[in-house]
Amino acid sequence: MLLRFNKTGLYISIIGILMFFLSMETVHAESGESENHQEQSKEKSVDAGNIILGHVQDFHEWHIATIGETHITIPLPIILYDKDQSKLIAFMSSKFHHGHESYKGFKLTDKSNIVPVKPGTMEVDNTRQKPIDFSITKTVAGIFITVILMLLVFMTVAKRYKQNPDRAPKGLQSLMEPLILFVQNDIGKNSIGEQKYERFMPFLFTMFFFIFFANLIGLIPFFPGGANITGNISVTLTLALFTFLVTNFSGNKYYWKHVFNTPGVPWWLKFPLPLMPIVELLGLITKPFVLMVRLFANILAGHIIILGFISLIFIFGVTNAIAGYGVSLFSVAFSVFINFLELLVAFIQAYVFTLLTALYLGDAVQESH
Repeated sequence: MLLRFNKTGLYISIIGILMFFLSMETVHAESGESENHQEQSKEKSVDAGNIILGHVQDFHEWHIATIGETHITIPLPIILYDKDQSKLIAFMSSKFHHGHESYKGFKLTDKSNIVPVKPGTMEVDNTRQKPIDFSITKTVAGIFITVILMLLVFMTVAKRYKQNPDRAPKGLQSLMEPLILFVQNDIGKNSIGEQKYERFMPFLFTMFFFIFFANLIGLIPFFPGGANITGNISVTLTLALFTFLVTNFSGNKYYWKHVFNTPGVPWWLKFPLPLMPIVELLGLITKPFVLMVRLFANILAGHIIILGFISLIFIFGVTNAIAGYGVSLFSVAFSVFINFLELLVAFIQAYVFTLLTALYLGDAVQESH
């Protein structure tokens, strides 16, 4: 079964490579004497801020590498709803030519936003409404890759359990079983209780392994890795929103009584000004907010630190080649160290997010407070 899994992974890799070469585009920059002079002046300085933000931000294409003046990218689908014409428009991001051209009345800005333009120009048309963007961006593509990986892993593990339920785990099964039992026993059962934890385990498993796999994929410096999935606040906001909805829709009467009529609190804190209910309601919002910010900030900070160390090589290398080589020894060493530290952070952040979610669920279904 493990061999079959490896073959499946090999087939997927081959298909991915073929798709890469089929969809790969190269854009050659136009050069003139005046532009060459500008490029030479730009090469004398390195804008580390733009380099770092360019790696952690979301884009409508997947940048692979830049070789000389050739940009190797994977174009991603652009899906727009034009409010003015009330129609759906779909095309590949390669039509924008990295923001140098417009297509079907729209262009891509430097901040990776799609705005309407005047016919035959690159000038923004303020008389038209901005389209609703449903595009598959780099972050969305990274989410799809994470979900596909999760399906491959857990469908393989589940199949092995069905075939030999009494046999000792081996291979991929033996790798995943300790993590599965850890989430089930140490997070779910201990936080929610032995009687009610089972109904929430699919949700907790999904949360933990999605965050864990997404964090690991983000540490891979080449395609299909490198997407800053959990370092995108929109993703962490969605995860926190799921926690908020599941927790509050699962809350029993004791949970809501604790919110609106907190026991053991003096009456003058509840009436005439409902101070405690206001505080408790604010707590319902701040809990998922903390989950969102903690995961986003920790993962984003890790990426920025690694990119910062790498940028030091080019910053010192521009001033002096020897300084660049000297700094590279320390930069690479620290980058490798931080990368290994990020492996631990990838697990810790998935654990903390899932643990706090389980604690919130435990409070929501507890019979008495």
